[in-house]
Amino acid sequence: MNLNVKGEGRPPLLSHNRQTLPALAILLGASVWGVIWYPLRLLAALGISGTLASALVSLATCLFLAVVFWRSLSAALRSIWSNSLAISRYDACLLLAALALAGGVTNVGFVWGTIHGQVMRVMLLFYLSPAWTVFFAHWLLHERLNLADIAIALLSLAGAMLMLWSPELGLPLPANLAEWAGLIAGISFALQNVLSRRVSHALPTLPAQLRTATVFTGGVLIGLASIVFEPISLDRLPLAPPVLTHALLLTICLGAVLALNNMLVQYGIQRVAANRAALIMLFEIVITALSVWWLTGEMPGPREWSGASCIIVATLLSSWTHRRR
Repeated sequence: MNLNVKGEGRPPLLSHNRQTLPALAILLGASVWGVIWYPLRLLAALGISGTLASALVSLATCLFLAVVFWRSLSAALRSIWSNSLAISRYDACLLLAALALAGGVTNVGFVWGTIHGQVMRVMLLFYLSPAWTVFFAHWLLHERLNLADIAIALLSLAGAMLMLWSPELGLPLPANLAEWAGLIAGISFALQNVLSRRVSHALPTLPAQLRTATVFTGGVLIGLASIVFEPISLDRLPLAPPVLTHALLLTICLGAVLALNNMLVQYGIQRVAANRAALIMLFEIVITALSVWWLTGEMPGPREWSGASCIIVATLLSSWTHRRR
């Protein structure tokens, strides 16, 4: 039997797994992101502020990556130090520093917004990232803008305006600092994704674990730097041994989950078509809505759902147009 004729000799179970397992990986990763806000709020209830929580969880993620993948990380760092890369050491460090900065702002804004704001509105503002990706890709990757890109960006922004507008509030702007944090986190997330693509093109030999560690290192640094804007009350810190143990275990578990979840999603995205991956990732909004309704009783109204529909459609169109190219 000729096993190379149109793939007819490939075992059906193996072919099915090659399609199903990556999709399940993305689905599981999106589900985790849809509920990650709840343990972050548990940390806040224990007395750990949003900025400190972002720094501690990012630190736990970096430590997990350093312990589990220390060989690949050390080899990558040695290659940068020895300047055995396609670009100069200075350019490599500059790219990684920019990625860390974008990742840090993303993490701090996401954590602070979901702790202090209405989760569903913060998440929808965060998901405006396709609109910002269009402009960052044009600026940093020199991708040509066309009418489809501009229309997709405008559709995303129209969804946000529809969600935020009300006769009482006037201009369709975020109503509080938590919503502004979600919006800024979404902009930074778009920049992080574009910079990650640029890093992968400029430094193709660097492992994905180093890019992940770079993003969360930025979360540590930006989180610590942001503490000055959110003073820590010593009497609210979990200093009692039982509470401190609970907070420490929760932080360690969150760090491990975020590290594993990031690698799980990367495994799926590398093996699934871009438009299908974007469709699966939007399941996160469904999980977020269900978890928010179940755990807090918050339920988005018709205006929020209408705005969310525009943002979801824009995300799908963005993925489809990029795949066509």
